[in-house]
Amino acid sequence: MENLSFKEIKDRLDIIKSEYNGDNYQAINNLIISINSDKRKNVRNAAEKLSKFINNYSLEIARVQNLYKFDKSFGEYNFIAGVDEVGRGPLAGPIVGASVILDLSSINSKDIILGINDSKKLPPNVREELAEIIKSKAICYNIHEISNTCIDSKGIAWCNNEVLKLASEKLAKKPELVISDGYPIKGMDIHNEFVIKGDAKSASIACASIIAKVYRDKIMKEYSHIYKNYGFENNSGYGTSEHIDAIKRHGVTKIHRKSFLNNILNA
Repeated sequence: MENLSFKEIKDRLDIIKSEYNGDNYQAINNLIISINSDKRKNVRNAAEKLSKFINNYSLEIARVQNLYKFDKSFGEYNFIAGVDEVGRGPLAGPIVGASVILDLSSINSKDIILGINDSKKLPPNVREELAEIIKSKAICYNIHEISNTCIDSKGIAWCNNEVLKLASEKLAKKPELVISDGYPIKGMDIHNEFVIKGDAKSASIACASIIAKVYRDKIMKEYSHIYKNYGFENNSGYGTSEHIDAIKRHGVTKIHRKSFLNNILNA
């Protein structure tokens, strides 16, 4: 290493970071120890950054493995679906449910999906990247939406249950167990267990949360081009002050949930 320039060493360490998947931990740790004896401070700093990266990567593997283990703890099922909804509270747009069946047979670092979490805790660009990974690695997934007009006619409680039910029942493979986030699902002929804050505990629910959120946000961005005054590309239909002011100034659109607007319109 002493014969290499700082740039050459940094480039090699960057390659290690980009290709690292949990393998060769000991060899890389030995490399870091070796670099730490270098007299150049910038070289030692680069080694320290790599060390932090490897440690954080190991912690992330352990965190996500625990999410997979949580799903497996329900029993020896071949197919377990996690289901979640997004859009229960907004003033406009549909409610969306998503269900995901993951391959839980291996929790090797190469097989699990790192980064999954409650979708609300993830930046939009990370959610979008993860949604594509989830859809490519899942055994199967399904997304279902229920419109604002149905929410107005049937009520949000009925629609919330129905979107979870249909997202689960219409999977390409019928699950033996459905794990739902927060609520038991009524009227479904598949065994169901519900988990409070499940999107932070279950791998399958976290994945469902992510693809549902990305799907709904995309819908609301498309609506923002039709209804330009409401900021749907930023608020996704939720009742921000900007959105409420826009309703008062420009009125109600076809995608608004009129049953949610009584207090606003009568204020």
